[in-house]
Amino acid sequence: MAEARSRTFGGEPAGTGKASLLFSYGFRPFFLMAGVFSPLAVLVWLGVFSGAIAPVSGYPPSFWHAHEMLFGYAGAVMTGFFLTAVPNWTGAPPLRGPPLAGLALLWLAGRVAIWLVPAVPEPVAAGVDLSFFAVLGLMLAPSLAKASRKNLVFLAVLALLVAANLLFHLEALGLAHTASLGLNLGVDLFALLIAVIGGRVTPAFTANALSAQARACGEQPRLPAHRPWLGEAAIVSVAAVAICDLAAPGSAWVGWIALAAAGINAARMAGWRTRATLGQPLLWALHLGYLWLVLGLAAKGAGALAGIWPATVALHGITIGAIGTMTLAMMSRASLGHTGRALAAGRGLTAAYGLVSAAALARLAMPLVLPGDYLASVVIAGALWIAAFLIFAATFVPILTAPRADTGPG
Repeated sequence: MAEARSRTFGGEPAGTGKASLLFSYGFRPFFLMAGVFSPLAVLVWLGVFSGAIAPVSGYPPSFWHAHEMLFGYAGAVMTGFFLTAVPNWTGAPPLRGPPLAGLALLWLAGRVAIWLVPAVPEPVAAGVDLSFFAVLGLMLAPSLAKASRKNLVFLAVLALLVAANLLFHLEALGLAHTASLGLNLGVDLFALLIAVIGGRVTPAFTANALSAQARACGEQPRLPAHRPWLGEAAIVSVAAVAICDLAAPGSAWVGWIALAAAGINAARMAGWRTRATLGQPLLWALHLGYLWLVLGLAAKGAGALAGIWPATVALHGITIGAIGTMTLAMMSRASLGHTGRALAAGRGLTAAYGLVSAAALARLAMPLVLPGDYLASVVIAGALWIAAFLIFAATFVPILTAPRADTGPG
């Protein structure tokens, strides 16, 4: 019995108590917090935006909402992913126990501080909030520095996220008018992460699934196309959008480069055999998330060049569609796989993927169809988002707080 309790399953200790279990692997606390925080933050935003409740923070409500969905929600998902994936990439031991609990507490302290400004002085809130990504980078740096050089891009992205967050806080401190610049850079950096990570795992997981299907049928698999040059071009194109957003925000150059990036990423995705995944929601959700990156870049380009949407509306193709769908899909797959459960999505989770896309469509299409009822588009999109993440929370809170399904009776 003692031997059974000391075993590890997929790097995760078996037979631990609730607190030790929660902080046994990075995906557990951070996916849990992201899944609960996301619908709560959007619900509060809807209340503030509609005038039903008073603003919960001293920041302008739209800035507060954008900051918390990017640096709060998406930041938590990214952290859970990195803390789980980096040990697999590098062979380094995972962060667990008190250091992981401390990092989770730092993220939570950032949310509390931001929400309570000005009761919490802005310099204090900024210091706590900015320190999170910096500490995460310091924790990951030793492992990533010893691994493949291509993984060093993630340290660069973390450093740039600190810079983007600093631009936001500089305006809150009254030192510069850079909040919008920082938020746009944050969106662009998460889009870049989707191009890098989504472009890596989506065809890889698809190839694994199609190979397994072909073996079961005694056939030769038709795998996704492997075109490294196109993948590199797709990543560079998204990085170029970020650079242009910094150098010439709102210019026609942003529009042309965003449209070019949409075309290149569409060409990249065209070889991934998306249609063959339609019977597997955990797979097609990844493809859908990447498709939204293409559509979001196209919306950004069309908005900048033709004025079809205001920039604040167009970016929701990336924020709700791409970031929302990809993070939901990645959290679902990693949570099931790393807790020893079957990689299968039930009807509820499948519906959640569709609800996020419906939210993105509502946010993009309704201002065109009903230009005089902007509030309705925000409320409908927000309600769909909340429904999707309530389904995720109901499904995964019990999983993230329970032992692996394959630990056995020990």
